[in-house]
Amino acid sequence: MALQACDVKAKFMRGFSDKTRLQILESLRHQEKTVSQLVNDLKGNQSNISQHLACLKGCGIIVGRQEGKYIYYSLRNEQIAQLLDVMDTVFRQVEAEVKACEKHDELVYYDKS
Repeated sequence: MALQACDVKAKFMRGFSDKTRLQILESLRHQEKTVSQLVNDLKGNQSNISQHLACLKGCGIIVGRQEGKYIYYSLRNEQIAQLLDVMDTVFRQVEAEVKACEKHDELVYYDKS
């Protein structure tokens, strides 16, 4: 049972493990936004942003609400915002080590299936 819980937690954390997804989360941190607003904020393309939004929504990190023809995306709850705050605090403490890490771009993920 503990292994399954770790697998699910790892899947959840992968939602935070992409630069574009982190940029989306930062953009949504204080205000809900539409896809168009996010595309403008991130200077990205709609298809790419929409795919990342689907991932974040599928991981339970964000939610969407329909208003007319628009869907407004926001962080799921205050705990997600707090998690981002904690991540920022920890990152500031380890930033130098992360920058110096020679292995960070060489991480390989193994599927245990």
